[in-house]
Amino acid sequence: MSTAKIDDTLREKIISEPDVILDDQDVMQALIAANERAMGGNIVDLRGIAMERLEHRLDRLEDTHRSVVAAAFDNLAGTNQIHRAILRMLDPIEFEPFLKDLNGPVADILRVDSMKLVLESANAEGEVALQRLGSVLQVAEPGFVARYVSNGRAAPHRQIVLRQMQEGSAAIYGDKAPYLRSEACLQLDFGTGRLPGMLVMGAEDPHLFSPQQGTNLLEFFSGVFERSMRRWLS
Repeated sequence: MSTAKIDDTLREKIISEPDVILDDQDVMQALIAANERAMGGNIVDLRGIAMERLEHRLDRLEDTHRSVVAAAFDNLAGTNQIHRAILRMLDPIEFEPFLKDLNGPVADILRVDSMKLVLESANAEGEVALQRLGSVLQVAEPGFVARYVSNGRAAPHRQIVLRQMQEGSAAIYGDKAPYLRSEACLQLDFGTGRLPGMLVMGAEDPHLFSPQQGTNLLEFFSGVFERSMRRWLS
């Protein structure tokens, strides 16, 4: 049996503040290991086994806690980002600056590399006046938005579609198309009697938009955008 004595100062420190020992995982593991050695190899220490299992459970809980906190911070950052983009989008009082801001400051805030607004028109070939409003605007024939969002396949309607791609559509993104690897498609409803539209955001980052991501924030952004567009289209 060891006759070594602990230093009196350290002993008093431990007695006065036992939580210092209990909260230190490495120290507790060393104490448990020393206890097992003292008991001998033929004795099963059920308390040690229980503590080890509790320790593993605690590690899992801490990992889960970190994941939840990280997700909460990401969601808060995303919410602030959408709010800033909406405030910038509401600044212009004329339609042309409104469009130019979409593929400028608004796109920069959202960290996307290209933003395009697609408006369906029964006279798409003759909408020259709209085309002059800027490269951000594309005029398309009726039915184009639904075909683009579904890739021409039968699929249930979804207001927001997030996907990864080999490259963007040249018809939408122009010269930037070969560099884009993910996109968000926001289908727009401008009200009764009006053809639908679509706001598309393209990114070079393949992980910026993916089908596994939530769409709540983009749905909110889309709702604000629809209401802004109804003001311009009235």
